[in-house]
Amino acid sequence: MSLEKEKETSLSRRRLLTLAISAAIGLDMEKLACAAQAKDQMPYRLFGRTGEKVSLVGLGGYHIGNPRDEQEGIQIIRTAIDEGINFMDNCWDYHGGHSEVRMGKALRDGYRQKVFLMTKIDGRDKKTAASQLDESLRRLQTDTIDLMQIHEVTTMSEPETIFGPGGAMEALLEAKQAGKIRYIGFTGHKSPAVHLKMLETAFSHHFTFDAVQLPLNVMDAHYSSFEKLVVPVLIRHRIAVLGMKPLGGGQILKAGVVSPIDCLQYAMSLPTSTVITGCDSMPILQQALKAARAFHPPSEQERTALLARTRVLAENGKYELYKSTALFDATRHHPRWRG
Repeated sequence: MSLEKEKETSLSRRRLLTLAISAAIGLDMEKLACAAQAKDQMPYRLFGRTGEKVSLVGLGGYHIGNPRDEQEGIQIIRTAIDEGINFMDNCWDYHGGHSEVRMGKALRDGYRQKVFLMTKIDGRDKKTAASQLDESLRRLQTDTIDLMQIHEVTTMSEPETIFGPGGAMEALLEAKQAGKIRYIGFTGHKSPAVHLKMLETAFSHHFTFDAVQLPLNVMDAHYSSFEKLVVPVLIRHRIAVLGMKPLGGGQILKAGVVSPIDCLQYAMSLPTSTVITGCDSMPILQQALKAARAFHPPSEQERTALLARTRVLAENGKYELYKSTALFDATRHHPRWRG
């Protein structure tokens, strides 16, 4: 293929991506960006096919468990909500449950009604999943969790276990029928192939997830890419795309070629319903707010330049250790969490 033809093909693909983003989000991105800049407000996007709207940036649950002072963690949560962030991330195993406990305390006094609350469970069998789900409800001090996700699906064998007889999906479907949860999703960071297997297994059981959480960042675009392999499937089935690890757990910044705002806004430029980022201090929260409020879709030139700076560095997953090593595989290190 000639160089000129390659350029034309690349441009065509990117134009299709732009159209897909607009369709997936359900909004004209240019109008969204202009409105947000004019009013200095948080942009909101559609949550897949549900009709819900969530903030462009979501508050990561792990990091709000980091501050030693519980009140500082609670203040971060409430400030985020006051500033327009309505998507709250969490997980049954974060900090031994303390992240959920902090979130539950922060959501008192009317704050619960202002947010779209998500948490995750590790249980792969029905009994373990049901037990963890009920424990999360108690910690979060709520009768209903908006989105419950199966956490950290990292192996090709897990989907069949989860959807098999006595698997976690039985517990989630019963909980949904009982009104304990509203929507169902799953997360993972290891391989696009595992995500695709989970989706295919769900479809074979006549089930479509409401949301899927996956790493989306400037390095992922080049290496074992969730953006290229999984996101198109999610768009096709109108499944909410939840971007995580926009900074790669902080590793991407060590490359020295992109800023935190670059990283956050790149993930926002994809067809994400929300970009979940960890905020364990007020300055980091303000950084996330700034990225969302100032967001505008990048030009073709800006996107090309950004990806050119990260292409070589992304090789072998050096800055995406959750893909290339077992360091981030918490549920594999704690098999009892799975049941």
